[in-house]
Amino acid sequence: MPIFMVERQFGEQLDPTIEGLAEINAVNDEEDVRWLMSFLSADKRKTYCLYEAESEEAIRRAAARAGIPADAVTELDSRLLPDASRLPVV
Repeated sequence: MPIFMVERQFGEQLDPTIEGLAEINAVNDEEDVRWLMSFLSADKRKTYCLYEAESEEAIRRAAARAGIPADAVTELDSRLLPDASRLPVV
C-alpha cells in the first residue's frame, strides 16, 4: 500500500488529547487510512505525518471528516540513505 507524507499547519498550537486522537483514528479506519507516525514542530504549529492509504483522496477525505488540515499530501517512493542507497518505503 502506498505511503504518504502529509504536512499540516495549525493556526494555534496543537495539543491533542487521547480522546481526540481516538476520534481521528476511528475516522481513519472508516476511510481505510492508517496513521503511522507524526513529527511535531517545536512551536507546535506544524506537523509532518506518515500515512498508509490507497490514495491521496482517501487521506484528504479522512482529514476533512476529522476536521484537520491536509495542506500538502505527497506520495513517497523510496528512502534515500546517507550512503546514497535507496530503499523502498515500507
